[in-house]
Amino acid sequence: MILFYLICCEIYRISFNNFSSVSLNSPKIVHIALGSNVGNRFELLQNALHKIYLEIGEVLQVSQIYETPAWGFEGNAFLNACIAVSTRFSAEEILRKLLKIEADAGRVRSDAKNYQNRSLDLDILLFEDEILETTDLIVPHPAMQNRKFVLLPLADIAAKENHPVFKISIEKLLKRVEDNSEIKAIPEKLEIPKKAFNLNKLNYIAVEGNIGAGKTSFSTMVAEDFNAKLILERFKDNPFLPKFYENKERYAFPLEMSFLADRYQQLSDDLAQYDLFKDFVISDYDVFKSLIFAKITLHEDEYALYHKLFHLMYKELVKPDLYIYLYQNTDRLLENIKARGRDYEQNIQPDYLVEINKSYLNFIKTQTNMKVQIIDISGKDFVNNRADYLSILEEIRKAH
Repeated sequence: MILFYLICCEIYRISFNNFSSVSLNSPKIVHIALGSNVGNRFELLQNALHKIYLEIGEVLQVSQIYETPAWGFEGNAFLNACIAVSTRFSAEEILRKLLKIEADAGRVRSDAKNYQNRSLDLDILLFEDEILETTDLIVPHPAMQNRKFVLLPLADIAAKENHPVFKISIEKLLKRVEDNSEIKAIPEKLEIPKKAFNLNKLNYIAVEGNIGAGKTSFSTMVAEDFNAKLILERFKDNPFLPKFYENKERYAFPLEMSFLADRYQQLSDDLAQYDLFKDFVISDYDVFKSLIFAKITLHEDEYALYHKLFHLMYKELVKPDLYIYLYQNTDRLLENIKARGRDYEQNIQPDYLVEINKSYLNFIKTQTNMKVQIIDISGKDFVNNRADYLSILEEIRKAH
């Protein structure tokens, strides 16, 4: 019964592997307006830009900075700019993060309807072509078409973008605006915050981890953010599955061999097909996982034969330049498994996860010819917390 359970867990894990990243949002472009008319205005904008990079996403473009008179009230002149950011967060999540960045900069919002001086003003202008209206947020920004101090910097970076409601470009909106405020560009430039992680110096990265560690999500994020070819483990109809269900002891070995052959074939095919438009390759598994799971599920004599056959096949494969193991503690793994709500995973026991982790670590200890990096992601949520994601990338950068 234990053998049946262990292999079923592996079958289900592979079968639904490609669904593990379904909840992971693909990056979208959000355009944000920045303004300040209190204190060191330039420094406040630069600090906001840095926090947006750390908490929301990659800053792709930054406009010139424009000095503009206070609009709608008597006050100090503003410095205004616009930025384009690649993010996986929803518009509502972005708004919450922007409000927090404003508050950290000393901005105190009030219910007063009249305009006021502000240390920092951050507004979502466009969220690709989406049209949103909630009690707290309207996108596109409902007043942007009337404000030259918004349209001018936005046109620097998104002149050809169409307004989702008016269906005309930003540059045409700028030509039509009736705001005659005197606006001048200043010579200072905002610096785009960017970290050189240099992942493209590696040809092939393999990411591994326990069930629920997040290896598929992490691999997908890296592939999207760094222009990498992504290899996700796929599952093909296995002719031994019906037989295995009828006679578990007899067909465990051919079933594991079949999984090994499928993994070997996929990696052989995908790694042989060089993509000129991608900078490197990242996969959410390494074929060595076949050996790790086989050691758990097969009898000793079967595993001895499997081990020999595995190494005959393995020597023909391209080896990863970096093998990353995402270590997550068992309690967090169980929380992740429960949170993603897959019925077939809900009966996975802690002992099984501990056994898998031990097997991976024992395998890693024996690797003398492979560059291996264990990254402890306990307490991290790299999908929902960008700072955690960046910290993992930084660990990889330091290691290579």
